[in-house]
Amino acid sequence: MRLLIQRVKKSSVSIDGKIKSRIGSGLLVFVGIENDDSQEDIDYLCKKTVNLRIFDDENGVMNRSVLETGGEILVVSQFTLHGSTKKGNRPSYIRAAKPDVSVPLYETFCSELSAMLGKEVQTGRFGADMQVELINDGPVTIWMDSKNKE
Repeated sequence: MRLLIQRVKKSSVSIDGKIKSRIGSGLLVFVGIENDDSQEDIDYLCKKTVNLRIFDDENGVMNRSVLETGGEILVVSQFTLHGSTKKGNRPSYIRAAKPDVSVPLYETFCSELSAMLGKEVQTGRFGADMQVELINDGPVTIWMDSKNKE
């Protein structure tokens, strides 16, 4: 499972020209799921996400988490995070899980993230053509992969 996390001042996701979800200060989290992802991947990434210390403290040092700041989270599914560009110029998405595998894992990820955050996370709609708007704060962008824990 891969996450691309962006610290944002605000973010929203629209579908068919209508805003589905929006948040203020917090995290925009893009989620990519592959076939061999499991509950273990969800547990690891949820815990890392809510505890990631990328918000400024009173001294202007990135030392606070979204939990500590009371921030919000918007989660958007994005199978292209598993795009391989190893051969040619057209990415291959063979590693991205099909909906029968990825939808339950995505829903569980969102549910567990909400529980850990202590409030409901906002979401896009799995598989929809979404337009995501954001004001990146910093910018701060973090890449996490549960199979490559750096």
